Amino acid sequence: MATHPFKIEAIVVLPDHLHCLWALPENDDDYSTRWRLVKSYFSRESKGTYGGQISLSRQRKQEQSVWQRRFWEHLIRDESDFRRHVDYIHYNPVKHGLVKSPKDWKYSSFHRYVQAGIYDQDWGTHPVEFGPNVGYE
Repeated sequence: MATHPFKIEAIVVLPDHLHCLWALPENDDDYSTRWRLVKSYFSRESKGTYGGQISLSRQRKQEQSVWQRRFWEHLIRDESDFRRHVDYIHYNPVKHGLVKSPKDWKYSSFHRYVQAGIYDQDWGTHPVEFGPNVGYE
């Protein structure tokens, strides 16, 4: 973050994937470099702890098996779009059947939003609608 700064607006880490919403500095849209640096740092620091079967292609490129090669990028259009995506991120553990409520998933920025008074502690206990495109763009 010192050389390629960004702010994590929302994040959830699940057993097999993660979702996050980043704010980059103005006139900077280099998500690819940041993801490459995050993935390589995590891979080096975990020293294979999260690895699995590594294909020949990944071995040649010195890649770990924990990461997908790609990521999905979406430019937030407005405040409403921002809010829908933050809600989607925080509701994701419920969507995947891991917990009954976002408050029960500790690997999430949901708790920071509750502390800031943005969410009620019981938000997401009942099904949440995000709109037709959120999570599927």
